[in-house]
Amino acid sequence: MAFGSRDTDSGITASVKIVIAGGFGVGKTTMVSSVSEIPPLRTEEVLSELSTSVDDLSGVETKSTTTVALDFGRITINPELVLYLFGTPGQDRFWFLWDELSRGALGAVILADTRRLDGSFAAVDYFERKGVPFMVAVNCFDGAPSYTVDEVRDALDLDAGIPVNLCDARNRASAKEVLVTLMTHLIATAENARVTAPH
Repeated sequence: MAFGSRDTDSGITASVKIVIAGGFGVGKTTMVSSVSEIPPLRTEEVLSELSTSVDDLSGVETKSTTTVALDFGRITINPELVLYLFGTPGQDRFWFLWDELSRGALGAVILADTRRLDGSFAAVDYFERKGVPFMVAVNCFDGAPSYTVDEVRDALDLDAGIPVNLCDARNRASAKEVLVTLMTHLIATAENARVTAPH
């Protein structure tokens, strides 16, 4: 059952759960922090020498912290739509947390990094297996290879109906646009399911 409820007296959607997922160092914590209207909850720890033999830092050699449980934030899209954002940890060793963080989610944003696009396949596979509607947001890092939306879609072998956005996870307006795109996709997906359901 999806995580969501409506306050019928005020007309405000009280809780819509969205997961921000992706590989290690793609900008999940940054996106949740930049878009959240409340001080975000972060569970970041400093990377230690012990983790260098476990975590693949190629492409993100300057990264000094890592999420070990989740990020959490909230954003009001409009008076009737409030999103609760749950950012996943990116390292393989914390993937056991994804099931809990994704439980009841209405949808997911998969953040991608063109420097390490192959790191997005696992997240795409995960949400396809779970049947959770998702979109891909390419976080455009400074100095990273630049690709078009269609090139990213082809590289990740995504269905034509899955939205792909270019974004800057540091920028609140850009991150909010990603979330609006996801919600539009979720509404369209639900409407298509309703129309095609046997009567």
